Amino acid sequence: MENKKNFGIGIVGAGMIAHVHAKAIKEIPHATLKGVYSPTPSKRIDLATQHDCIAYESLEAMLENPDIDLVCICTPSGLHMDPTLKCIEAGKHCMVEKPLEITLEKCDAIIDAADKKGVKVGVIFHSRFYEASLQLKKAIVENKFGDIALGDAYIKWQRTEAYYKSNAWRGTWSIDGGGALMNQGIHSVDLLQWYMGPIESIQAFAGNIRHKSIEVEDTVVAVLKFANGAMGTIECSTAVFPGDLKKIEILGTQGTAILQESNLIKWEFLEMTDDDKRVNDNIANNPIAIGGASNPGDISFVGHQRQLEDMLDAIANNRKPMVDAAEGRKSVAIVLGVYESAKTGRIFHM
Repeated sequence: MENKKNFGIGIVGAGMIAHVHAKAIKEIPHATLKGVYSPTPSKRIDLATQHDCIAYESLEAMLENPDIDLVCICTPSGLHMDPTLKCIEAGKHCMVEKPLEITLEKCDAIIDAADKKGVKVGVIFHSRFYEASLQLKKAIVENKFGDIALGDAYIKWQRTEAYYKSNAWRGTWSIDGGGALMNQGIHSVDLLQWYMGPIESIQAFAGNIRHKSIEVEDTVVAVLKFANGAMGTIECSTAVFPGDLKKIEILGTQGTAILQESNLIKWEFLEMTDDDKRVNDNIANNPIAIGGASNPGDISFVGHQRQLEDMLDAIANNRKPMVDAAEGRKSVAIVLGVYESAKTGRIFHM
């Protein structure tokens, strides 16, 4: 990446995920965290103190800093649009935490504003940036699986009652935008659609098995029909003990691959090349990442770092980031389709 400047970055929001962004920024040689803003003074001061930058008393004040090129939006899911639109209007590029927003109307407002202003907006789906994820995508592009028959995503996690009580917005339709699928499962939804392509129809069921006091689901199952003729399932929960590692399974007439967290645990094809054998050697020797199966704090910042590096390269070379706002919209549309099917009891056609 050829950069003639050091990129200045700001952060809006000061919760747990903002600290992940800050740690990732620190590891990028050509990037500096210039400032943070949160409406909660204690949180913005704590974030700024820990990561050695300015705590701004208003978003407007932070956006006046000409040294800030990119702003990371780390507010709750249903509060992404307003600060993103303000950043876009100020001419700042944006990296929005998943999901892009919780309605398609809000997603489209962000996409349209960015297009009109000529700034870039990315959406954090860091799971795409791990080597195993990219290896699986490459195998699909090369048609190593033959005709793909099944594409499945499993996110069987635990979240405690304390987790949902830790912030008033958690577990609400108005700000969280949904439960287990919109919040925890959407990374796997993004990967699944990236691998499998567009979805034609969805039949889903959702409920509250453990977390009876929240508005949204803690468990959901969906059956999918893909445009390429394949079928699949999504199983997602925050109700199970002790929580398991998330998995993506891609199965075709000539091969099977299973991605568990950021590692491949199965890689078998009808015709195995030397490269495939090396992948299997890596499977035998690589430890499995623990992920966030039972603790949302157990996530690495490495994926965020790689995605932020891709975003800065996109800005420097005037290209689309790997996951732009239009890409980020796709998983939101799928999640909302699952919810609509679960609500009505009918098949939802995308």
